[in-house]
Amino acid sequence: MNRVENKIKLSEIENMVKEACYKPTNVFGTGIWEHHIKWVVKFGRMLSSETGADPLIVELSALLHDYASIKSFALYTNHHVHGAQEAERILGPMGYSTRVVEGVSHCILTHRGSMKLGRKTIEAQCVADADAMAHFVGVPSLLNYALEGKGYSVQESTAWVLAKLKRSWNKLSPVAMKLAKPYYAAAVRLLNDEDQVTDVILPYKETVVKRTLQMTI
Repeated sequence: MNRVENKIKLSEIENMVKEACYKPTNVFGTGIWEHHIKWVVKFGRMLSSETGADPLIVELSALLHDYASIKSFALYTNHHVHGAQEAERILGPMGYSTRVVEGVSHCILTHRGSMKLGRKTIEAQCVADADAMAHFVGVPSLLNYALEGKGYSVQESTAWVLAKLKRSWNKLSPVAMKLAKPYYAAAVRLLNDEDQVTDVILPYKETVVKRTLQMTI
């Protein structure tokens, strides 16, 4: 597969994932695209450059790592397993080599820090790191999930996000920690400022109200 063909196929996969993120059946809302997946891709590129990992495997994995749970929340608990299977189903027919398909499948299978699955490749570590790093710039989406998805109060939501960010930070590799340090520090500062938290939450509240009104018309 030449560079032009690969660019076209990457664009197709990106559009497929973005479309799934913007469907009303996606319980995470569009924020999972704007505040998470796009940043996993961006941090994945940075980490690939720093570590010498295969950038194609990392980028494909970054785009597809949460795809299963975006399509169906019923798959969330084991979305790493379903996601690996989805990647194989999607990438094989698109003409990607066995090496790439298996590499992506392994990255997705092992991307969750909470699952303690052994990562056998540098690409898998890059994807897991990029996934964790994206939480530091995904504070608006995480707060919204805590408020709307979990039903927490503002104070409970803030505490929940802070704890999640700390867990993500502690799971990072040394290379990722070096890259992520300013993002992590900025996120913690924001969450420790009540006024800034309110400023982040209000736009989401307005969006929810507008969506509710549209559904009743």
